[in-house]
Amino acid sequence: MRKEDPMKFVLNGEEPIFIQIARAIEDEILIDGIGENEQVPSTTEISKTYEINPATVLKGMNILVDQEILYKKRGRGMFVAEGAKEIIKKARKEKFINESLVSFMEEAKKLGISREELIDIIRKE
Repeated sequence: MRKEDPMKFVLNGEEPIFIQIARAIEDEILIDGIGENEQVPSTTEISKTYEINPATVLKGMNILVDQEILYKKRGRGMFVAEGAKEIIKKARKEKFINESLVSFMEEAKKLGISREELIDIIRKE
């Protein structure tokens, strides 16, 4: 989400657009596409690029403000907060463990895959 390239992602119909906007900004922070105290593209830039309502973009950004990932500078825009990357990593790790990993383990159990087999599979990756 570099200044010259507002956002590179594909909208899908599976979840609300504002959630996708928030995740795309998080992804850019995680891959160091945008760093702490750097400005994120404006709601206008993003809404024009993806032909979506600016209010939808703002809703996604405000989720990140509420999570202290972004902060507002009056008259200047939105910026990445210090420690944002760690906040995102912690939240995503918890979600991964509580959702993906739990269902993964339940499915492995149903299929009779032992813990040792799972460990071997993970080590091969």
